[in-house]
Amino acid sequence: MVAATPLIVDGRQLKVTNLDKVLYPATGFTKGDVIDYYRGVAQVMLPHLQARPVTFKRYPDGVEGEFFFVKQCALYRPKWVHTTTIHAKTAHRDVTYCVIDDLPTLLWSANLAALELHTSLSLMDDVTRPTSLVLDLDPGAPATILECAQVGIWLRDVANDLGLQSFPKVSGSKGLHIHVPINGPITYATTKPFAQALAQRLEAAHPDLVVANMRRARREGKVLIDWSQNDQHKTTVGVYSLRGRARPTVSTPVTWQEVEDALREHDAAQLSFEAPQVLQRIERMGDLYAPVLTLQQVLPALDGGAR
Repeated sequence: MVAATPLIVDGRQLKVTNLDKVLYPATGFTKGDVIDYYRGVAQVMLPHLQARPVTFKRYPDGVEGEFFFVKQCALYRPKWVHTTTIHAKTAHRDVTYCVIDDLPTLLWSANLAALELHTSLSLMDDVTRPTSLVLDLDPGAPATILECAQVGIWLRDVANDLGLQSFPKVSGSKGLHIHVPINGPITYATTKPFAQALAQRLEAAHPDLVVANMRRARREGKVLIDWSQNDQHKTTVGVYSLRGRARPTVSTPVTWQEVEDALREHDAAQLSFEAPQVLQRIERMGDLYAPVLTLQQVLPALDGGAR
């Protein structure tokens, strides 16, 4: 029998189990540590999760064990866990997703060893309308996050020239994510080709380092700008989510100055953050991704389209 420890969180009764179970063997980071991390980060993380369908990536036996993605919210969930049902065209069925809109639900998901929380770019009330555009910079070995930093700076400069602000975060894995907030009336039919056009523009300008084509044969030593994430059926790892890597790294917002400094000093370690560091950063810097929630921007027409 699995021993359960009762918790009262914001008036909700929650039972957590196996708090001493090590989920990250390289560092001894336990399930209890995971729950404590998500409790500590909740104030800045929850606004980015609220009203969005969430996909869990669960590691019940830790990061060295099997993992699996979970879209359908568990039937054995507490009654107070909110859900939203969305028709998945690719699966030809309705899927009932969990919605993490409060601390008890966040800690409940952590107790499931849902180390990674992946969110839609849309709110649940209108899944056809993204609130931001995302560009996922993925390095092909031997390229690293430093090459992603260079590509990210180029993308930032192009976006600036188009009158758009952009916000970087490290993925917590290998690469860099760049969000362009929109928060206005737009659909993926506009954002996806726009993202593709940006990626192809960078590829044309810097063919030795940038690739916009998804075929892996073309990616060695280059940075793929994955524009395909801008789709109703895709998810991106949420800001402040832990990752299922050897160490408890986090998808962490950074400043463009930090990206530039890491590139100038050729120090990839400056763009890698583990859970305790992230909590310290939040105390010092607040939520660097807060503008992504509210900043309203209009995507301009790109000359020549997605060439």
